[in-house]
Amino acid sequence: MLDDRNRIVLRAVVQCYIGRPGPVGSRYVTKRYGFELSPATIRNIMADLEEMGYLSQPHTSAGRVPTDSGFRFYVDSLKEGQRKDAEDYTELLRGMVEGLRSDINDLLREATRALSEMSSYLVFAEPVRSDNTTLNRIQLYRFRGRQLVAVLLGNEGLVRSRILDSNFGLTQRQLNRISEYLNSEFSGLSIDEIRREIIRQMSKEKALCDILISKAMKICREVITFPVEEMIMAGLPELLGLPDFSNRINEIARAIEDKHRIVELLEEISHDSEGVQVAIGSEIPMEQMRGLSIISAEYKQGQRPLGRVGIIGPTRMDYSMAIPMVEQTARFISAAISK
Repeated sequence: MLDDRNRIVLRAVVQCYIGRPGPVGSRYVTKRYGFELSPATIRNIMADLEEMGYLSQPHTSAGRVPTDSGFRFYVDSLKEGQRKDAEDYTELLRGMVEGLRSDINDLLREATRALSEMSSYLVFAEPVRSDNTTLNRIQLYRFRGRQLVAVLLGNEGLVRSRILDSNFGLTQRQLNRISEYLNSEFSGLSIDEIRREIIRQMSKEKALCDILISKAMKICREVITFPVEEMIMAGLPELLGLPDFSNRINEIARAIEDKHRIVELLEEISHDSEGVQVAIGSEIPMEQMRGLSIISAEYKQGQRPLGRVGIIGPTRMDYSMAIPMVEQTARFISAAISK
């Protein structure tokens, strides 16, 4: 257990290290914070914190640096009043993406770019998975030759279009009837729910006694098959340009460019938890990402989670700034989707 003096000194060491990477000495802490404690007393407290695993000493006679446990203490001890105001950033974000609400993935791309510019860290956003999309409307059109164009509009503002190799010998009038039927049957359902319902209906011959309905089921089954969306990212050069990773640029780049693995990591460290999640250094179950921290938060449509947005940066990132920025970004995206 940490007493009050230990807490104050540990918080000061972490803040010093965030602002100026390198071993932090007792004299520097004394001069910067003006504690009513001598450098010798602070040095003794720092030695105690090292024994408890919150600080480490790179080499003899050097100052101390925070361990992952030290950063975890600092993050957990941050209260709302100690976090920096993110309102200016939110206004900037609103101005940049005001006209992009018709397509959620365009909104996510601009939001990641804005957050990366403001934070100088790598920013990611999980795109809305097609299976999570709820259908607003499907429209079918004849295309050149025997092709068919299907346009799907989701309630989240997600627009998908597909070209099918066959129009099934249907006229535009018949395609309009099929569109009306599909919209009446499936509007408001998720893609995953629609897929299950199609399988259920196609297993019953009586439900498909109408040839047009049979073709409607086959068309819909093709329309709702989409490739897996890639993680949206911005700011990798800025992250790799930090002095923290000067000797590990290739290793870090390879780890982060494995976007599928990043998605898996988010699932492992978030555990479907509410609010902002922070994973620090060794808390991330991936060896290549040691020295990094991940801050993420869910964005939603109403109460329905759609994905996560967040920051990947060094363990010494300015958490008092980064946490509210991620929180505000998730809230802004949620509000934009829900309107």
